[in-house]
Amino acid sequence: MGAKAATLKEPKHDVPVWHKLTMNMDETMAYTGIGRDKLREMTNREDCPFVLWIGNKRLIKRKVLDEYITQMYSV
Repeated sequence: MGAKAATLKEPKHDVPVWHKLTMNMDETMAYTGIGRDKLREMTNREDCPFVLWIGNKRLIKRKVLDEYITQMYSV
């Protein structure tokens, strides 16, 4: 029983994207339809208002991104 118990994983808690404060790049791509390269280009800018860096990992602030996209003509 010990080996079997060690292989069991905790259930993953999936939170709908509209309840999240931040999204990873894959979630942001699915949410916006913007490709990975374009998102990287946008978030690499020093003045990008919707990126949150945690070490080398970039998270996207969903509400700020929504406002940004609403105000933009093109990206």
